[in-house]
Amino acid sequence: MTELAEGKKAPAFKMKASGGREVSSAALKGKPYLLYFYPKADTPGCTKQACGVQEALPQLGRLGLEVIGVSPDPMPPIEKFAKKYNLAFPLASDEDHKVAEAYGVWVEKSMYGKTYMGMERTSFLVGADGKIVKMWRKVKPEAHAAQVLEAAAAL
Repeated sequence: MTELAEGKKAPAFKMKASGGREVSSAALKGKPYLLYFYPKADTPGCTKQACGVQEALPQLGRLGLEVIGVSPDPMPPIEKFAKKYNLAFPLASDEDHKVAEAYGVWVEKSMYGKTYMGMERTSFLVGADGKIVKMWRKVKPEAHAAQVLEAAAAL
């Protein structure tokens, strides 16, 4: 796999998402978007991040930015998470982690001395031309929305 970098074309994707939606790079052609990967629905860090993005949604919308959250969870927990926090933007299910692998965010992690494969909290701001404008690796949930707003305003 080629290492993704700013200025490179974002990998194509198509996934099922909350609210009975489907999200795809094809449907976003010509529009800027934020694709953010998070480890698990309804956990403290992921909740902080999603609620921060939801709060920033009106400003991001004014900037013409679409937002999609992606986790390896199956749809039922994603739907429950979206409903619990009234998340208006789509949360997509990447159960087979094919999209995460394409974006290089399905990585080896470790907790309590055990290693396992999991989703790295990473975000990609993609321009209307389909190229990656900005990448944030190992995102801090609290600061994420402000960082995205700042970068999106510069598009």
